[in-house]
Amino acid sequence: MRAFAELLDRLSLTASRNAKLVLLRDYLRATPDPDRGWALAALTGDLTFDAAKPAMIRKAVEARVDPVLFGWSRDYVGDMAETVSLIWPSNPELRPNREPELGEVVEALRTAGRRDVPRLLEGWLDALEPKGRWALLKLMTGALRVGMSARLAKTAAAMMRPAALSEPPDPDGHEAATPLEPVEASDIEEVWHALEPPYADLFAWLEGRTGPPDADAPGRFRPVMLATALDEAVDFEKLQPADYVAEWKWDGIRVQAVREGGVEKLYSRTGDEISRAFPDVMAGLGFDGAVDGELVVWRDGVVAPFADLQLRLNRKTVDAKLMADQPAAIVAYDLLAEGGEDLRALPLAARRARLEALVPCGGPRLHLSPIVPYGNWDELARLRADPPVGAAAEGLMLKRRDSPYVAGRPKGPWFKWKRDPHVIDAVLMYAQRGSGKRSSFYSDYTFGVWTGEGALTPVGKAYFGFTDEELKQLDKFVRDHTVERFGPVRSVRAGRDFGLVLEVAFEGLQRSGRHKSGVAMRFPRISRIRWDKPAREANTLDDVMDLLDAIEGGGGRVARPIG
Repeated sequence: MRAFAELLDRLSLTASRNAKLVLLRDYLRATPDPDRGWALAALTGDLTFDAAKPAMIRKAVEARVDPVLFGWSRDYVGDMAETVSLIWPSNPELRPNREPELGEVVEALRTAGRRDVPRLLEGWLDALEPKGRWALLKLMTGALRVGMSARLAKTAAAMMRPAALSEPPDPDGHEAATPLEPVEASDIEEVWHALEPPYADLFAWLEGRTGPPDADAPGRFRPVMLATALDEAVDFEKLQPADYVAEWKWDGIRVQAVREGGVEKLYSRTGDEISRAFPDVMAGLGFDGAVDGELVVWRDGVVAPFADLQLRLNRKTVDAKLMADQPAAIVAYDLLAEGGEDLRALPLAARRARLEALVPCGGPRLHLSPIVPYGNWDELARLRADPPVGAAAEGLMLKRRDSPYVAGRPKGPWFKWKRDPHVIDAVLMYAQRGSGKRSSFYSDYTFGVWTGEGALTPVGKAYFGFTDEELKQLDKFVRDHTVERFGPVRSVRAGRDFGLVLEVAFEGLQRSGRHKSGVAMRFPRISRIRWDKPAREANTLDDVMDLLDAIEGGGGRVARPIG
């Protein structure tokens, strides 16, 4: 556990992407199997323990520490794993003569029942130093939060590969070196779904001891191609309209539907299988191949707002009523494989032609994403600002006609050109401590707008969009103007004559019976701190509801069927 704990600690304290890559690469090179495989599984989110729950950890520590003291400490520190690692009163008489290995911990947790975990947990906490306890608890809860995405972890794994392997000396006594082909993160993603932790076959390949794992299993996930954000001021000077096709950026979730060799699967963009949550979609597909598209709620020939789809997300199963009320479908925009043939190396125009031929016979839950005709960038900009499809489109996609389907986010072939976000001015009402590196700051902010009665009502919560320097200023404002405390949450002074105005940007609004204001925001973030603006000049709830009405009506337009 000691090497894994050191890795997590250094990753959490390192801001540089390249430095994180080197840290993980060196760890994977130096650490033997199976520990390095379990570490990689934890960092990529492929390692979970059903028997280990946060409530179990809390119960264990409260058996040794005054619960009130632990509660106060947890509120101050802001992170349970860090609090427990520091406050745990290790008993020297119970301390084992060695620390557990990472693989030992993982194997025990994978086979343990819920009654066994508390005993294991206490023994490990007694055996470990504070840094090791912290890493153990992060591992058990799955909340690593060390700034290492799954793709970044795979990139670091690809960097393990040596430039050459030494062969036995030739007859003249000279040692020959056989160069190895470099491995990219996309190469690892291509075979990832054929692998199982702790990835012994992956490391054997990366170290040149064997060939690559076989990735040709039917129903496998193909690594997705992503778009870069369009910079109008820079990119339009370099791009030619005739080289690109445009289509709407649908307001759903990216999916990949695969039906081949008798295997049917629906994947999210990260490769998580979500077939069980959308049985109606899977039953309504009838093609042989792999389709890239957007999962949406489809009603009366129209893509419904994202709020409708949200009712079906994050569910392991779904009942018949919900499927009938919110019928899901796939809007297809690319074809990756057909009839056992891999199409990704073909240009987009060729893949599109085959997709257009496939969709009409691909089942009632498959629809074609139409091409948006345009003559020049100005014409396309007008369409982006006023799309005829209303709220279901959050912008446009631009794709080179000759582009192959390449995993990752290559610069140039695909661009996303999102609509400008909605913006309101709201007043800061509550602040909560963050977690991890932000556990010492009040960094989660609840904001509200004025009602007709002159009171504030909360309309959203945001915890990003500001710089580190602005975070310090916001934290100081919260501490200087706190009026009430509720554990880790503080109520901030806010009235007509005094209050901090935040300019909040967000992607959309939806009606919500769970919120006092009756609305919920999609992807809110702080776009500007309005130190200059009086609180009384912030927006009202009527302003927000007027915007919601306009969004639901497509800005006064009626949504039109597509395809």
